[in-house]
Amino acid sequence: MILSELIRNVPNFPVNGIQFKDITTLLKNAVGFKTALDLLYEKAAGKGITKVVGIESRGFILGGALAVKLNAGFVPIRKPGKLPAEKVSQEYSLEYGTDRIEIHKDSVNEDDIVLMHDDLLATGGTMQAACKLVESLGGRIAQIQFLIELDFLKGREKLSDYHVESLIHYNAE
Repeated sequence: MILSELIRNVPNFPVNGIQFKDITTLLKNAVGFKTALDLLYEKAAGKGITKVVGIESRGFILGGALAVKLNAGFVPIRKPGKLPAEKVSQEYSLEYGTDRIEIHKDSVNEDDIVLMHDDLLATGGTMQAACKLVESLGGRIAQIQFLIELDFLKGREKLSDYHVESLIHYNAE
């Protein structure tokens, strides 16, 4: 199965000039969903992962499922104002602006070996900020995973201190 064939391209979303990679078309395909999950699991198995950190919101889908398969806890990183308990936050740059993310202060500690997951790597700013949050709490990042990587945006360069895995690569918009 070629997973990239299950990804829908949506032009000019969320803003003009962006070619949005819609994963809902992969997720609604049972075989495609399972194949992606199994491949991501294979890349993380055997690394002693104790927590999977998923980034809002599409990172929750496969990230949560990976946590179950890895017998690990799941930790959400969310947009501001979504987490109810004490939290830490980090601002970052997007390919089309800036944003901020937050994590609960008690969600990760120095005993945790962490798998970071999001659906897509573009410029790398979101994941870079997420890694800073996890490390500020003492977590040790074993691996970063993405379903999709937009190679032409060179986001991997911001994550050069980490082991990064992506299933689907796009070399042009």
